[in-house]
Amino acid sequence: MLNFINTFFWSGKLKPASGTWGSLAALIVGWAIEHWLGFWPLVIAFVLATVVGFITVPAELKDRPSDDPSEIVIDEVAGLWLAMLFPAVGFYMRDMSMVWPGPIAAFLLFRLFDIWKPSLVGWADRLHTPQGVMLDDLIAGVFAGICTIILAALYHIPLILMS
Repeated sequence: MLNFINTFFWSGKLKPASGTWGSLAALIVGWAIEHWLGFWPLVIAFVLATVVGFITVPAELKDRPSDDPSEIVIDEVAGLWLAMLFPAVGFYMRDMSMVWPGPIAAFLLFRLFDIWKPSLVGWADRLHTPQGVMLDDLIAGVFAGICTIILAALYHIPLILMS
């Protein structure tokens, strides 16, 4: 059961680029949650994925605590859902479901920060602990979410000025 959870329905077992496959699965599930159930269920799903990840990742890595196996993608799920909350809150405030390109931008930026590992993302990754496995993706999710909002603002400023 731990492996089923940590690989997010075995999407982390897809090769190559397990993290991207896990993030893509998270994008599809997260976008569906927000679209059909609403903003608050996405918030709840993010919190659950984060709490579950902080419990199940250490349990799965108890015999190899410094590993970050590529098939464990519950960290990508939590990180991407956090990134998706940034555009989702904007749509929620307008009483709308998320539409393109918000979730796609969050996905692409999240993958960029997760792979590149700048600043605090790299720091958390270098902890080489089960907690670090989760933290680097959560920090990447914050960076991606902030950048998604900045890009949305840059896109909409000319539209506002022209009207």
